[in-house]
Amino acid sequence: MTQPTREDRFSFGLWTVGWPARDPFGDATRPALDPVESVHRLAELGAWGVTFHDDDLVPFGSPAGERDRLIARFRTALDETGVVVPMMTTNLFTHPVFKDGAFTSNDRGVRRFALRKVLRNLDLAAELGASTYVFWGGREGAEVDAGKDIRAALDRYREGVDLLAAYVKEQGYGIRFAIEPKPNEPRGDILLPTLGHALAFIAELEHGDIVGVNPEVGHEQMAGLNYSAGIAQALWAGKLFHLDLNGQRGIKYDQDLIFGHGDLINAFSLVDLIEHGAPGPDGSTGPAYDGPRHFDYKPLRTEDATGVWASAAANMRTYLLLRERAAAFRADPEVAQALATSGVADLGRPTLNPGETVAELVADRSAFEDYDADKAGERGYGYARLGQLAVEHLMGAR
Repeated sequence: MTQPTREDRFSFGLWTVGWPARDPFGDATRPALDPVESVHRLAELGAWGVTFHDDDLVPFGSPAGERDRLIARFRTALDETGVVVPMMTTNLFTHPVFKDGAFTSNDRGVRRFALRKVLRNLDLAAELGASTYVFWGGREGAEVDAGKDIRAALDRYREGVDLLAAYVKEQGYGIRFAIEPKPNEPRGDILLPTLGHALAFIAELEHGDIVGVNPEVGHEQMAGLNYSAGIAQALWAGKLFHLDLNGQRGIKYDQDLIFGHGDLINAFSLVDLIEHGAPGPDGSTGPAYDGPRHFDYKPLRTEDATGVWASAAANMRTYLLLRERAAAFRADPEVAQALATSGVADLGRPTLNPGETVAELVADRSAFEDYDADKAGERGYGYARLGQLAVEHLMGAR
């Protein structure tokens, strides 16, 4: 089926369909979009959730009364449509005050302001039922090496995230944090540029138990990395708390294309992984990730209002088509044989025998002295066949 339902758990950011298509070289090509209209239109398309930065809903600097009014009418739209808010985040990058960062600005006053801005919106996230709070440090970085003490910046980053995590625990909100890596843009070099950097940072946190990652397709691919492999590592670490789906064509600026409108083979691999990547005790497979399938894309600058909604629908349809292709791939007997030839399942078998010690491994002549490395080197793993079967299923040729 390629008609989305609430069970698919598709979600969109207000900043995606609401992007007015302004870029560094050109003015907006579309008018601003009312968040309430976005909720209703996304619901009509079959979306389950909507996410937002605080400033997407309440313009920066709005007085308290206006903030309450905007939140109230947004709540009404959620109630009318049944759309949920699974994730929220804070805009710590648009206003000039954040030009040198938020949690890592050299200006202590800016850092304190940033923490207060997030604290207020954590309260709102809890009120709206969000279970995940994302941190994208787009301004946490530098262009001049001597202008930023990176070790001190990481200390301040850790201090900020730990303070906010402690607050969430004290309030009993049940919210988990997800760090979103990106290598560059808008800063020349952004702190925590890749998923691996983020995982290493989380390991240094006092409250890292509630902090995970929110990898984005385009961000990882901007660094020349394999998104599907990164998601696998996040799952392995138990830290995939959220993910952002879009399309990207190589190492360049952040394109935010429709999901699949970039590296389609890697998109297929990703959907196969998260939908069929968890082996059951009976040999069956199931979803390896049960969180939102969140689209962080931007409608092309060339699109009018009709094109905005057509592109939103295209994200969901592409995902569902890839899910169908992945299911057919897994059910194909020839694929099963190719997987066996490649020895994919064998990697799940521990290299040491149960209870085997290093001394016993050293004493096992079959592992080294009598092992025929030349003969083992003659083995073909059949990856070309396996890869071709994936491409043929992706293209609908099987």
